[in-house]
Amino acid sequence: MSAHVQAVWFKRDLRIHDHRALYLAAQNGPVAPFFIAEPELWQQPDVSHRQWAFVTECLGELQQDLSTLGLSLRLEIGVATDVLSMLHERLSLHTLWSHEETGSAWTYERDKRVAAWCRQNGVVWNEERQNGVIRGLPKRDGWAARWERFMAEPPSPTPESVQQAGSPSHAKIPTAADLGITPDPCPLRQTGGRRQAVQTLNSFLTKRGETYRTAMSSPNSAFEACSRLSPHLAWGTLSLREVTQATNKRRLALKAGERGTKSAWRGALTSFSGRLHWHCHFMQKLESQPSLEHANLHPAYNGVRGGPGDHTLYDAWAKGETGLPFVDACMRALIATGWLNFRMRAMLMAVASYHLWLDWRRPGEHLARQFTDYEPGIHWPQVQMQSGTSGINTVRIYNPVKQGFDQDPDGRFVREWLPQLASVPDAFLHEPWRWEGAGQVLDKAYPLPVVDHLAAAKQARQKIWAVRAGSTYRDVANDIQKRHGSRRSGVKFIGRKRKPPKNQNQLTLDF
Repeated sequence: MSAHVQAVWFKRDLRIHDHRALYLAAQNGPVAPFFIAEPELWQQPDVSHRQWAFVTECLGELQQDLSTLGLSLRLEIGVATDVLSMLHERLSLHTLWSHEETGSAWTYERDKRVAAWCRQNGVVWNEERQNGVIRGLPKRDGWAARWERFMAEPPSPTPESVQQAGSPSHAKIPTAADLGITPDPCPLRQTGGRRQAVQTLNSFLTKRGETYRTAMSSPNSAFEACSRLSPHLAWGTLSLREVTQATNKRRLALKAGERGTKSAWRGALTSFSGRLHWHCHFMQKLESQPSLEHANLHPAYNGVRGGPGDHTLYDAWAKGETGLPFVDACMRALIATGWLNFRMRAMLMAVASYHLWLDWRRPGEHLARQFTDYEPGIHWPQVQMQSGTSGINTVRIYNPVKQGFDQDPDGRFVREWLPQLASVPDAFLHEPWRWEGAGQVLDKAYPLPVVDHLAAAKQARQKIWAVRAGSTYRDVANDIQKRHGSRRSGVKFIGRKRKPPKNQNQLTLDF
């Protein structure tokens, strides 16, 4: 074995299984694995205490798993280039290994600085793919086939034993206080770590997932029926290839099973498999155009939203105090659990964008902080899609009252998260302002609606379609479609008559 030190930088890949960077590093010399807790990163407006709490649990198990290989995880606090300089001085780094990261604008700029540091210091930086996102992709043609090929490759083996570079580290995992992270109570969030991830995957594929196709839309059933793998994929305690191959294996087993025992399962896992594809499809958008985290994808929407009532309306929405019961119940559930099913996420973003006419950036940051499973590459393209600023997607203005009747017909979810409405009869729970006794509750225990949702939706629709009627709108939208549109879905260019894909309204921020 060469004496050249191989540094392995763990980022959003907190595992040793199917970890190509670790596997290749172990073939080339003694290994120095490390994780950097970056205070500046954790002060950004899209991250939160609940996310760091999840990460610390993942790091604790990663430490244990690395120790079985004879490795000690270094836990460093500081600026990435400063940490690398310190490691280089102590260990004379030869190669830096990591996985590619489709992260936020902050991490994108950080990685550019790391690349410059490596060039200046003669350190080779090898970044390996860990999902279906393709760096430097010139066009989307053939993307789906390349995704399939990557997911079908054998997982990278876990090294049996590895030589440690330098002395073992005994540093403790940094606390939120060490990083200056503002407290963020989330009493019902998911637990992090590889073991929890594997257990969650197995329980979904063998028990919980049978009703996935029919139960994922309602918040009453989604907490149990959805896979709940999203935070583990976001922070890398599981690789997407592991999940894809486990799902395919389960589908084959079901196909070979007895007649009459597989129909619900097969449909559920077909739907789930489709969402695994969409996972990388949306990440590819941010990878190919990092600016969409901050700038309207279609420039025709620049300056369209905004107004003097923004702060009041935003605060009501962010706290779950809009006076629209189903919207507020969803927001309060998200605040307490760190998770919400895809349809409710889309509705929250649509209400902020259309009914409250808020620019998508600040609501997008709020939702990012609330999601334990925040994945920038999925989050920001979806935020723009649900806000109507992508330029290529159907304008989808959810009726928040209708959504309540459809997804929570007996009011169980609303009553769980809005105890202030306990006295409101079932028939009026989603529209308490129509109840003759509304004065007993509204503007007292629970707020009056901040907008007339029907009038607000009508006005928003008129404004959005006025933008779309612009003379150059279609040409720009077609250019966006060429760059970011799915070829697999059969979505055609804006100027052609077409029917929307059957499940276009079910593109998911989560599983």
